Parts: sequence; C-alpha cells; structure tokens
Amino acid sequence: MAKPVPAQASPDSPDETHRPTEPPAPTGIDDADLVHRTQRGHMAAYEELVKRYRERIYATIYHMTSNHEDANDLAQETFIKGFQAIRTFKGGSSFYTWIYRIAVNKTINFLKQRRNRVNMSLNDLDFNAEHAPDLVALISERTPRRDLNLAELQENLNAAMKKLSDQHRLVVTLHDIQGLPHEEIAKIMDCNIGTVRSRLFYARQQLQAYLSDYLK
Repeated sequence: MAKPVPAQASPDSPDETHRPTEPPAPTGIDDADLVHRTQRGHMAAYEELVKRYRERIYATIYHMTSNHEDANDLAQETFIKGFQAIRTFKGGSSFYTWIYRIAVNKTINFLKQRRNRVNMSLNDLDFNAEHAPDLVALISERTPRRDLNLAELQENLNAAMKKLSDQHRLVVTLHDIQGLPHEEIAKIMDCNIGTVRSRLFYARQQLQAYLSDYLK
C-alpha cells in the first residue's frame, strides 16, 4: 500500500526573530489552555499548537492541491493567519476545528486562483489509498483484478479524485483520508451534517463512475 504522506510541512511559528526566549509550553495541557496562553502573548503556547496540528493540516492541504510546495506554503500561511487572528477566537468551536477551517478556506481560494492561471496537473498527487478504506473496499470487493498494479491503481484514483469539484474532493479527503467524523467536517466546511453526508455520497458515486472500468 502507499505510504502515508510524509510530514514535510514545517510551518515556522510567525515572527520568531528578535523575541525573548521562552520556556516551552507544557505538552500535557489542553488546546483551550494553550489558546488562552497565546492570547496573553505566550508564543511558546502557540508553538505547541502548531506542533500538534501541522502534520494533519499539511496532509489535508496536500491532498487538495497535489503539490508539496503549495501545501507547505499554505500550511505556513494558515498558522500565521491563525496567530494573527487568535485574539478573535472565542472558543465557540475547538481550536482544531477553527484552524482547519482557516486551512480549508485558504486552500479553496488558492485552487480557484490556480485554475484561472494554469491547467491543474495530475502528476504530483500521491493519493493515500491506504487511508481511504471506503474506496479500497469499493475496488477490492467488486473487481476480480486483485493483482492490479498498485501504481496503476493509484494513477486512476488520482485522476478520479481530480475530476471531483473542490467541495467534493475536500469532503472525501477529510472523511476517508483524514478520518474526521461528519460533525467535525460540518463545522470545518460551515454547513450542516446532512450536506456533508450528501456531498460524501455524491463524491463516492462519482468516484465509482470514474473507476467503472476497474469495477467489472
């Protein structure tokens, strides 16, 4: 199976230069505590939040953009914007949901801008089939070609994923690859749970249609 997406994103904490050295934030405290400390000016607390979520944020963006450099840049921009806006965070949702929403919005805007500039390439997408059990089951249960070359399988999954709209690709990425529950995805995408379920159902139907040659 494909190896999980390597955690290449290393978004540095913003404005690290010319500030006093702080002791690291305790790793055992919860996100809400770290947010409150950050709001009081403790950079080490925000660094701990970045450390907790940068790999998952990067992986989500990478599966949407298909490009390591873009994913690195957008992940860093996400955490910078999060730091700049942290004083407006009221705790109505978890920090995890809040920062994911920033990442998702930035990525969707980026994809819209990129579509206007160049044709999207399929060459760099590393679709992590190992972490998409629904898609794996869909293929393995309905095709006798169980010895299908993994590279060929991934290539066709890549192409199928790229045919989905941004919103449908996002819901598959968050649910089938990142493993987030419907409730969390609804908060991230700012919609109701029914919309998440319908988008996920439609996206899977589309993927099944795109992969129909391998489901015979």
